[in-house]
Amino acid sequence: GTALAGPRRVRRSKGPAAGTAMLPWARALRAAGLLRSAGAGAGAGAQRRAPRRERCGPGQRRWAAGPDLRHFLRAAAGAGSCSHACVTVYMETYGCQMNVNDTEIAWAILQKSGYTRTKRLDEADVILLVTCSIREKAEQTIWNRLRHLGALKARRQQQAGPPLRIGILGCMAERLKEKILHREKLVDIVAGPDAYRDLPRLLAVAESGQQAANVLLSLDETYADILPVQTSAGGTTAFVSIMRGCDNMCSYCIVPFTRGRERSRPIASILQEVRMLSDQGVKEVTLLGQNVNSFRDMSEMQFQSVAAPGLSRGFNTVYRAKPGGLRFAHLLDQVSRIDPEMRIRFTSPHPKDFPDEVLQLIQERHNICKQLHLPAQSGSTRVLEAMRRGYTREAYLELVHHVRDSIPGVSLSSDFIAGFCGETEEDHQQTVSLLQEVRYNVGFLFAYSMREKTRAFHRLQDDVPAEVKQRRLQELITVFREEAARANEAMVGQCQLVLVEGPSKRSALELCGRNDGNIKVVFPDAEVEDAAGNQAPARAQPGDYVLVKVPDCSAWFLFPCCSPEQLLPGEP
Repeated sequence: GTALAGPRRVRRSKGPAAGTAMLPWARALRAAGLLRSAGAGAGAGAQRRAPRRERCGPGQRRWAAGPDLRHFLRAAAGAGSCSHACVTVYMETYGCQMNVNDTEIAWAILQKSGYTRTKRLDEADVILLVTCSIREKAEQTIWNRLRHLGALKARRQQQAGPPLRIGILGCMAERLKEKILHREKLVDIVAGPDAYRDLPRLLAVAESGQQAANVLLSLDETYADILPVQTSAGGTTAFVSIMRGCDNMCSYCIVPFTRGRERSRPIASILQEVRMLSDQGVKEVTLLGQNVNSFRDMSEMQFQSVAAPGLSRGFNTVYRAKPGGLRFAHLLDQVSRIDPEMRIRFTSPHPKDFPDEVLQLIQERHNICKQLHLPAQSGSTRVLEAMRRGYTREAYLELVHHVRDSIPGVSLSSDFIAGFCGETEEDHQQTVSLLQEVRYNVGFLFAYSMREKTRAFHRLQDDVPAEVKQRRLQELITVFREEAARANEAMVGQCQLVLVEGPSKRSALELCGRNDGNIKVVFPDAEVEDAAGNQAPARAQPGDYVLVKVPDCSAWFLFPCCSPEQLLPGEP
């Protein structure tokens, strides 16, 4: 967690001129009033110039007790906090929902230290990018953005304006710290996902002209004591992080190396945050984690000897069962009781962690959405073994059938990777047939992108040509869309309960929202009747629930073309 500068050699000067050349950190300490100039306090005479070393005994020496450099840096960061109110921060978020939540955590820490937020890039003194490293394309987006910001920083210098500081946060910072600092000299701050508490100190160091970095991973950091500041004021939905890291070690995945080992927040802190969101009028909360349903709160002693729950039938892990702790089913039960009118979702789970208690709870509670994400990644048992997913095609399909039997009408989504190491045409066709057999409502499909540090990088060959990966990806997308359209046809003629999110991007005359299955619904912006008959007709607003009858659909959206009388406010 120390400041990191480029390699340099510092020569010790001899004679009277020693100490007259001031290093950047010394300038920062003097500006904070924590370092005296060479001639200051000359009247103190010999007392100030007394040697610091004392004899401890024959052949032994020790330094007199006193503060070290870390003490001064901490004091410098604290002393500068009073002036942070005039320092404006601009933040951009890339990647998954966890990064959205990380942005809110990072901003909560900076806001507490006195920084102010701006939505205008040209007003910023500090620009922070919260980054993703899951695929090469995500990282390339950041490199392209840095080139643009580098031009902005250069213009600021030419115009003799206040210096612009640029920081890289999150997974890409963790994976590529050295490359970011040395290849792109314009980056001043690098902070990994577990280092957001250190942002005020890193910024204080950057103000002295040094580059600063902290990419240390933690075994226990969950930011449980920090209430994230919602980035969209008045929003109807919010993300709540319940655990961080992942222990699954799938061979293709960089997450264990960028976000570290699994650790879970205490349930009490999660419930506090959800209650706060309910009081603010939030209508939908998504519980977040890299492996969200492996949640295990070990903060309460009386639950540390509880037996580990069993895995889904036919599934296994690369690690031993972890006994003890309050599990995901308990958390889901408690969260769903806070506000009956608040929808609860969770992502991203692993298929191995779906005990019957979780499925039964989803079926029983009307405010827990009947929608599950079951990331398959491939339909080929041979490829799944190479991916170290811990299940076969047959075990996965058995879980799908069990889920649908337990939760009638459940909406399913999944992830798929096209062109993983060693994937043959036969393997690819097995994935195509899995898409056809399961018929997902929502899908996330990508071409394989090898990541350094992963097991695949060290043990496997990325031997599927790029053009073959893209062809297979397009075939998967085509099949998915065809099957999703058939799955969504089952909703035609039905009334769907939709949480209104806001205006549709297609037309100013339409609103959009999502149903219980997390499928986007577009409908006319018209006056609606109060279902209870207590209020005059009014237009639906973000955060309202409306009943929408669906006469038409597509693979991605439901397109209701209903008359105003078919729109009725409802409750979950």
